[in-house]
Amino acid sequence: MSMSSHTQNQPQRQNSPSAHLSNSHSTGAANYGRWSTQRIAVYALFVALTMVVSFFSFPIIPGTNFLKYDPSGIVVLVAGFAFGPAAAAIISVLGFLPHLFTDPFGALIAILVALSLSLPAALIYRKVHTRKGALLGIVVGAVAALAMAILCNILITPFYAHMSVQAVMGMIVPILLPFNVLKFTIHGVVTFLVYKPISQLVNR
Repeated sequence: MSMSSHTQNQPQRQNSPSAHLSNSHSTGAANYGRWSTQRIAVYALFVALTMVVSFFSFPIIPGTNFLKYDPSGIVVLVAGFAFGPAAAAIISVLGFLPHLFTDPFGALIAILVALSLSLPAALIYRKVHTRKGALLGIVVGAVAALAMAILCNILITPFYAHMSVQAVMGMIVPILLPFNVLKFTIHGVVTFLVYKPISQLVNR
């Protein structure tokens, strides 16, 4: 094949259906490992947003006002989908740092749960960069976060809530499990609906 014929065929490959399909799900995946001033600024924006929304919490199950929902998990999920697992980890940790000064045990639980939610989701979406991959990542991340939330409540809550382990165990099925299932369902549904337009907007 001559050099001229190769050059003429090249635009046709770029416009092929497979190339279009690959680009249709691009949210900066090719730039996951690249650091720049702009990328750092966007990370800082997501960290700040996580900090802000983490302070806006409210009960979602009647009779359990001590368990409150906040939308910070949505922010870390969207960040993981847009920029990959490293961003998910950074934002999951830094986003809850202010709470360490007022509620260190609660902040530790929030960080561990956010990591369990966002890292599996971001890793799966990086490998399967489609809406099905996003849905699978959200489901796997939600299951991992649910397990982490229950484990943290058993191991950490007794130290600062002045409750016995047996008392916490007795709350799992009637209170903790329904609350966390509803919490991660809200996270997942909202993230699945908004991650694509937000990712495209941020990556422009």
